[in-house]
Amino acid sequence: MVVLLEIFLVLGLVVLAGSYFFRGRRDAERQEVIERRVEAYMQTIRREGGNSELAAMGDLELKDLLLSSARNLRVQAERKWYILLGGGAAAVLAAIAIGTEEGTRGFGIVLLVAALALYGANEFMGRRMREPLVARGIDVERLRVE
Repeated sequence: MVVLLEIFLVLGLVVLAGSYFFRGRRDAERQEVIERRVEAYMQTIRREGGNSELAAMGDLELKDLLLSSARNLRVQAERKWYILLGGGAAAVLAAIAIGTEEGTRGFGIVLLVAALALYGANEFMGRRMREPLVARGIDVERLRVE
């Protein structure tokens, strides 16, 4: 069982390294989508005029604000993903170490506790990255690009 987990970890690292080297093209496509979404959101803000602070901004200022917000959202989402990935790897290594001493029950308990901790960290970081944008009246879902 431990050998399968080690194989899984090695394959995960290989896939992670491969995706890192081929991300340039994906980033260019994502940037184009972000710019289109920002333009569409700017038109919606102008048409609906729901938030007076955003509606009062000039086009260039609003575009800069929305583009920087979208970039910050993307950077924070990537940071969150890396933290969770590192936490998951540490949890698996800790579970393996405990599993060798305590058996499968200790392995399972450590994985359960780690899963709960990582879920809490994910929710906390997700809310923290949305708070500044919501405070300014920016709809986060309009800027998010998957």
